[in-house]
Parts: sequence; structure tokens; C-alpha cells
Amino acid sequence: MSTPTRSTSRLASFGHALRGLAVFARQPNARIHLVAAALVTGLCWWLQIDVLEWLFIILAIVVVLAAEALNTALEYAVDLASPEWSPLARDAKDVAAAAVLICSIGAAVIGVIVLAPYLLMVGD
Repeated sequence: MSTPTRSTSRLASFGHALRGLAVFARQPNARIHLVAAALVTGLCWWLQIDVLEWLFIILAIVVVLAAEALNTALEYAVDLASPEWSPLARDAKDVAAAAVLICSIGAAVIGVIVLAPYLLMVGD
């Protein structure tokens, strides 16, 4: 049996990353995060938040999406390594999901801190 050769081309590596983005975007939880990110981005644009606030919002979005992508990758790897049910596999998946939850809660807190003053002014 021959082993596949590794691609060393930067262009090929970029292509693999783009394929990974496509795989990620097909995941139901990723779609929820992507829709939430689009809605928050639209709201921030409409409210005309300042540049520093944009940085916090963008960082929060990126952290949540990256955490979800890593969670998805870990789930695939665990499923490959442990196709049968295992308490360790379950724990690994649950801890990775907890990381996404922690990041999502942090992003929501940042969103409230940044957007609440703007939203309170809209009602005035």
C-alpha cells in the first residue's frame, strides 16, 4: 500500500483551507453562528458603531467561529479514532462544545456592552 504524498505548495494548502471552510459552513451549528454574525454585523453597521467597537465585535465573531471550527475538527477526529462509544470520546466532545459555549457567552456579553448604549439611544 502506498502512502499519499503531502502537498507542500502554499497554493495547495490554501485550497485545503478553503475546502475546510466549505465543510465547516455545512455544519448546522456553524450556520447558526454565521447567521448570528451576519445579523450582528448588519446591526452594527446600521447603528454606526465606532472603529474600536468594531474591533471588539469582529474579534468576538472570529473567536466564536474559530472555536466552532476547532470543535467540528475535534469531533471528526474523535469519531475517526473512536468509532465505538467511549466515555473519553464523549468527554472530549463535550469539553470542546463547552469551549464554544464559553466563547459564545463571552461574545454575547461583548455584544451587549457595545450595542446596549446605541440601542437605548434609538428609542429616544
